[in-house]
Amino acid sequence: MTEESRKLKREHARLVREKQKIEREIEELKKGQSKPRCGLCGKTENLTRTECCGNWICDDEGKYVLFSYATNSCHRNHRRYTLCGCHYANDHKGRWQDCPDCRDFKTEMYVWYGTNEYNFEKLDNPPSFRPTFCHSCHKRIRLGTDGYSLSPDGNYFCESCAERKFGRLV
Repeated sequence: MTEESRKLKREHARLVREKQKIEREIEELKKGQSKPRCGLCGKTENLTRTECCGNWICDDEGKYVLFSYATNSCHRNHRRYTLCGCHYANDHKGRWQDCPDCRDFKTEMYVWYGTNEYNFEKLDNPPSFRPTFCHSCHKRIRLGTDGYSLSPDGNYFCESCAERKFGRLV
């Protein structure tokens, strides 16, 4: 399959998803549910549109407590933990799905940012990647969700091993 045919296939898939989304919105309007809903949690109160993609989302960033690492804000989660949000924040051009600059993440993080539950549109055909393991105990580390430390020489350590090696940081 040529690169051009892959691009056409991806564009076709995007258009199909867009059409399905519009059809769902039409069905909601027909049912009398003309109120917009958060595209992530479904709530209908206190909404705004995302700056990156224009989707309806909870206007709830004020709920986030600094340094809590909580994921209780739809708006913050989409803005901080998706390729869509990163693409917009870094002023990249075009669509995030086609952006070569958005590929600068480690592949595991690129896949997580593109497929997690904070996305309105998920990455089609995410690339495979080698999982990340703790350099010390060899436990699997999920970079998108687990706590870990990265040593200056590029080794990953799970939370437990990092605390033993580097001491408690917080």
